[in-house]
Amino acid sequence: MLCAISGEAPQVPVVSSKSGNVYEKRLIETYITENGTEPSTGESLTVDDLIDLKTPQSVRPRPPTLTSIPSLLSVFQEEWDALALETYTLRQNLTQTRQELSNALYQNDAAIRVIARLTKERDEAREALGKVNVAAPTNGDAMHVDSAPLPARVVEKIQTAQDSLSATRRKRPVPEEWATGESVATYTPKVMTQTQYPGGSALAVHQSGDLVLAGGVDGGVDVFSVARNQVVQSFTAGSGTITGAAWAGERAIISTSKGQVSVRDAASGSELGLFTAHTSGVSAVTVHPSGELFASVGADGIYVVYDIETMSVATQVASGGAFTCARFHPDGHLLAAGGPGGQIKVYDVKTGTEAAVFAFGSPLKQIIFSENGIWLAAIAENSTTISVWDIRKSTEIKALETNGVIASIDWDYTGQFLVSAGPSGITVNQYSKASKAWTEPLKLAVPATAVAWGKSAQSLLTLSSEGAITVLA
Repeated sequence: MLCAISGEAPQVPVVSSKSGNVYEKRLIETYITENGTEPSTGESLTVDDLIDLKTPQSVRPRPPTLTSIPSLLSVFQEEWDALALETYTLRQNLTQTRQELSNALYQNDAAIRVIARLTKERDEAREALGKVNVAAPTNGDAMHVDSAPLPARVVEKIQTAQDSLSATRRKRPVPEEWATGESVATYTPKVMTQTQYPGGSALAVHQSGDLVLAGGVDGGVDVFSVARNQVVQSFTAGSGTITGAAWAGERAIISTSKGQVSVRDAASGSELGLFTAHTSGVSAVTVHPSGELFASVGADGIYVVYDIETMSVATQVASGGAFTCARFHPDGHLLAAGGPGGQIKVYDVKTGTEAAVFAFGSPLKQIIFSENGIWLAAIAENSTTISVWDIRKSTEIKALETNGVIASIDWDYTGQFLVSAGPSGITVNQYSKASKAWTEPLKLAVPATAVAWGKSAQSLLTLSSEGAITVLA
């Protein structure tokens, strides 16, 4: 009768009532305490399932190997050999461990030396960079550096504009002279003027509604007067195609595909400032609601903020990805920029940090805020849909379908009318706050590469790929 665990005769034998196997009592109780099962079958077993076996108490005979002195000496020799072998193995493991520890300490010391050297080089580079004057003159070249904090006076301008505009935005009524859906539905082409510089897609209407900037190839820009129905000024803003146009008071802001941003006096055409802060093409320019600042974005993945008063670069912020479009929030404290990666990044202008990121999913062509301050419209390259987002929820709330590819969009001042233009024509979508529904009051087959609302939304102006300006009223 042998124990099923130790294989020896048990001193206190017990038998399992479930399997009938015999065990040494102390061994099986220990196993049950740790595992709760029977070792030979794997079934659940408790101490109560064990039955004690009654065996006669007798003196256990000695093993045959321990009945003589030669046998004992043989056993002792085997034990000594086992101890000697174990000691040798332990010494081998100790030597190997010491070698591994030595290598680890050496690698750690080398890593610390490399980190110390790199830290020293970084500090020296920062010190040298701090001694370089990066405030680029009006017509000088700029270099890429880490974003610098905005000057206090510029931050004050942004904060003042935000406080003033955000406080009155929800209470602002629709002006009495503003166009209605019924009047927009009657718009037809009235005037068509051919500019000197075809091939562009940059169009901007002055707040007076009379002067229109139209950009073309080879850096050419025309200033068109709606009242006179003629081009009243022409100038060259740089080399390459005109990629962006905007008004800052009486100044015209122009960007080119060669990385230049020009500030011009619209009346005389004289250059007030020329910036080359971008290392590659400029994609778009946008003017701050205060009219005292403007920003540009480019394929080099940076946005630059300019101070019109001092005609200087206020700051530039790197994003790590190219930009194709940008627009200031109506309150001026945020700057939204999109790129070919399909993301709309919203920056806090005062700090230069990312405030939010919208996953648009397609390469962006243009973005524009509604004057309500909470909606953002965006179009993708070669898209037939306008996507309207709620920036508070970072979600798309409406997708407006059109009949063809969209090249340009523009929202009117009241946030009622959203116009889109493309090779197949223009479409006006109207949102009604009362019914919370979208309608389509106007659709015309007037091909255009850019579109903008006129004064009080009483007219629409388009620019064609041939450089023709059309006024619809």
